[in-house]
Amino acid sequence: MSVASLPDLNVLPGEALRALILAQHEQLLSAEDRLTATQEQLQSREREIEHLQLLLAKLHRMQFGRKSEKLQRQIEQLELRLEELESHRSEKECNAAEPAPVIASSTPAAAKPARRALPDHLPRQTRRHEPKETVCPQCQGELRKLGEDVSEMLEYVPASFVVIRHLRTKLSCTKCDCIVQAEAPSRPIARGMAGPGLLAHVLVSKYCDHLPLYRQSEIYARQDVELERSTLADWVGGSAQLLEPLVEALRRYVTAASKLHADDTPVPVLAPGNGKTKTGRLWTYVRDDRPAGDSAAPAVWFAYSPDRKGEHPERHLEKFHGTLQADAYAGFNQLYENGRIQQAA
Repeated sequence: MSVASLPDLNVLPGEALRALILAQHEQLLSAEDRLTATQEQLQSREREIEHLQLLLAKLHRMQFGRKSEKLQRQIEQLELRLEELESHRSEKECNAAEPAPVIASSTPAAAKPARRALPDHLPRQTRRHEPKETVCPQCQGELRKLGEDVSEMLEYVPASFVVIRHLRTKLSCTKCDCIVQAEAPSRPIARGMAGPGLLAHVLVSKYCDHLPLYRQSEIYARQDVELERSTLADWVGGSAQLLEPLVEALRRYVTAASKLHADDTPVPVLAPGNGKTKTGRLWTYVRDDRPAGDSAAPAVWFAYSPDRKGEHPERHLEKFHGTLQADAYAGFNQLYENGRIQQAA
């Protein structure tokens, strides 16, 4: 019952007045119970968030000290759950009409991350907001500039497509049949319509952001750009061919080091014809001797093989001379037989 709907207490009989007081008391008790339940739920979420943060920190420490392919998936699932809880908490805070009364609790408040300054390298757009008053609203006196307040907001400009038209003018001689025209600009992929920026975006989205090609096709369709998955796949294959010289230069640089770290990891690969997956291997070779004072840039070279036979690392490191740090996989043993490569256990 709201205050506006209260009857005139001066003329209200005693029994009705006692009934009104009892009803108000019951409403207050019910509201207090609901508030207590809500606060207990919020405290439970805070404890769950703290528990997930501690568990994530522990898993991140274990990630490079334990050989478990499931560990990364566990971390990703926990991060998703943590994001959901924190988003739900922020939603509750934004929807709250007024701050809830503070109740003493032994549970410390969750520390929020400090707001960092926006990066200096980002372009700035200045939007000026001038006062609508041109003279003093009190005495009609002249206004002079006293200063200004500056605040920044981070905004995102969605990626967009642009069509670049190449116009090549034809010129003909007025005295003979000679025709001159500028050469057509080269394309990253022969007869392909994708520019280098679009190809780079497709590759980064697929391999760095783990965005499959069919999802990219759906994203582009929202901008009325129809790019079939088969077309994107052709671009990925053509880009891989373009990058082969760079990959070869990276391989030479990595294997020119005197010490390498090597390991392999399983990757699911589609098996053509049966619609299932098989297990391939990614061999990882790392050059990084910065802890020993080396100033050379660190680098990683990946090599793929359809199985885990020892002939693959033997072929990969056929020109390497130095120390190899790897696990106890038997496929590496034949590398140490002739002394060209020393084992770092």
